[in-house]
Amino acid sequence: MAESKRYRTIVLWLLTLMYVMSFIDRQIIGILSPFIKAEMGFTDSQLGWLKGLAFALLYSIVGIPIAWLADRYSRKKIVTASLIAWSAFTALTGMAGSFLHMFLARVGVGIGEAGGSPPSHSIISDLYPKEQRASALGVYSLGIPIGIGFSYLLAGALVESFGWRGTLYVLGVAGIALALVLAFVIKEPKRGQMDGENIKLESVGIVESITTLAKIPSWWAMCMGIAWVSFGGYAVSAWGVDYILRFKPEYFPNPDNNNFEWLMFWLGMIHLVGYGAGTYFGALITEKLAKKNISFYGIMPGAVLIIGVPCLIAAFWVQSIPLHLTLITIYLLSAGVYLGPSFAAAQTLAPINMRAMSTALFFLILNIIALGGGPTYVGMMSEALTETHGEVHALRLAISTLIVPYVLSVIAFFWAAKTLPKDWAEADERNKEMAKG
Repeated sequence: MAESKRYRTIVLWLLTLMYVMSFIDRQIIGILSPFIKAEMGFTDSQLGWLKGLAFALLYSIVGIPIAWLADRYSRKKIVTASLIAWSAFTALTGMAGSFLHMFLARVGVGIGEAGGSPPSHSIISDLYPKEQRASALGVYSLGIPIGIGFSYLLAGALVESFGWRGTLYVLGVAGIALALVLAFVIKEPKRGQMDGENIKLESVGIVESITTLAKIPSWWAMCMGIAWVSFGGYAVSAWGVDYILRFKPEYFPNPDNNNFEWLMFWLGMIHLVGYGAGTYFGALITEKLAKKNISFYGIMPGAVLIIGVPCLIAAFWVQSIPLHLTLITIYLLSAGVYLGPSFAAAQTLAPINMRAMSTALFFLILNIIALGGGPTYVGMMSEALTETHGEVHALRLAISTLIVPYVLSVIAFFWAAKTLPKDWAEADERNKEMAKG
């Protein structure tokens, strides 16, 4: 029997809060990067590894076996244990005394976070019918802009009082406290309950799941779309603060002014409001348009990026910080649109007994390409160009080359728009077959 509307709303927002914590812990290194560099003496390449590849290395791979477990066993227990694990490793990151120690702690954060989204997406799909999944997963995806936004706000509030190490300790304790709340409130829902009363589920292996999902053209196209747009997004969020503090050194924390707190406040707000509005309203608008033409799940994300990406690149060439922030806001409005439609497609196109695996594979491909590649690529490119162009212009040039992955993303989303009607109809028929006595 389906749960009450009130209960499923509580669960949705608790899982969203968990996702907020995951993005705070994931992104905070990019914001603390200038302070870590000042104390530890790391190069841009080392910082790029910490921001990208260290986290993504096992985060992407471990997500597959965890998703296999989530399609068979308690998703609630997996989410709770994962939150405790990555929060503990976040605190350990603050204790690191060398690059190797910090690298290993970041790997630990990645391993823990691998158990967050796949089971969460699966739980949400068993609480909301397919007609409401884009908006429900759009709410869950608000964890990204809220998490990034609060990572800036918390950095502005905590760094001067506790230092970068103390900031990481505070975040670790907060995550463990939230895990206890999840353990007491969330109940494990019946699998497939929103797709039919008599869903017959059969266990499938990892190889069969991968083979099945890879044969769905629009699943693959949406995956490539989200991977390449995230390549640019992760790179910009990881290096944006470094760029501003190099371009305008007066924004470093200083007892004589509050420039750093001002900067963190506005970076936090534009992510909360800009990225948040793009994520939430993008999902709602796409869901309404898709009732007439399912292709809008691909059309909307691709179309808005054509507007937003030029604003992003221009932001790193203007000479005014307020204008830089304004252009970033326009980009964030467009960048948030892809989240709800992409994750809804991943869940609805996948067979019911492969939904956690579908999200895990999305994240495997997305994070190897985006989270592992984006920040690491920009860090290495910036270091390679620094001797010739200086630190500021080298980082500007490195970020400007991100236009290439963004173009690949737009192409992938429009490709998905062409293949979605056929694949969506086949997914409906498959679920009807599974629901037959």
